[in-house]
Amino acid sequence: MSAATGGPSAPAFVCAFAVTRTPPDVDALAAATGHEEGGPLRVLHAGGLSLVVQDVPAALFDEEALARRLNRPDDLERCARAHHRGVEAASGQGPVVPLPMATLYRGDDRAREAVAARAAVLGTLLDRLRGRREWAVKVHAAARATDADTTTVGAPAATGGRAYLSRASARRRDRQETHGRALAEAEAVDTELRRYAVAATRHRPQSERLTGRRTLQLLNAAYLVEDAASPAFTRALAGLTADGRLAAVEVCVSGPWIPYSFARWDEDPDITEHAGTRHDRTEQEAPS
Repeated sequence: MSAATGGPSAPAFVCAFAVTRTPPDVDALAAATGHEEGGPLRVLHAGGLSLVVQDVPAALFDEEALARRLNRPDDLERCARAHHRGVEAASGQGPVVPLPMATLYRGDDRAREAVAARAAVLGTLLDRLRGRREWAVKVHAAARATDADTTTVGAPAATGGRAYLSRASARRRDRQETHGRALAEAEAVDTELRRYAVAATRHRPQSERLTGRRTLQLLNAAYLVEDAASPAFTRALAGLTADGRLAAVEVCVSGPWIPYSFARWDEDPDITEHAGTRHDRTEQEAPS
């Protein structure tokens, strides 16, 4: 196998991005880039399936080096963006099954064998994803006033421990009621949008550190929607947010995207709803 960098004798891994039945256009693939340290993107054929791959230097992508890089936020982001570019390049002509980030093999034959071993599952997934895209919807609690003590202008402020406890109890009830309304509205959003989707999944809500917001994320969901149903899906979402029913939450939508959330080749393709979080996992073969 030729090396991705460092001359013909430098060892390299094969980094795999996505599987498809419809290989990307040659010129489009040549114009795309994967990992900046690697060689050009190329296609491996395995029966009726095609795998978009890139040769990458083993010195930077072996288990120890990769673990160090993925633990550094900047390097993790670069790897994630490179992986997405490779998946996008594979998706130019038809549906794709994106592979987990940092899926690495010790040569073309090992990569082909991995695809062949999962050919039935991959075929089912590709059939399921044809003509469908993913929409991401995040629901946050609406920003609200602070809980600082206030008194009515011109009225004497209540004093004493009993009055303080009373005010604290009232604030606590108010927070609980507001949170309950927000949860109910988030559930209503999910219920409505599932009517227009062929599948839906909930990810674990993201922390404030990840969202950059000071309000709680109540729903972090993805919906697999037929292309023909996308206008109805977006109209339903616009209706939910425009008629004033959702006073306790804020809704953010993005898409349509490549359906990462519904294209895991290591899960049962007949499952249409999954609970919990989906993490990209490093699938790397140990050097022999």
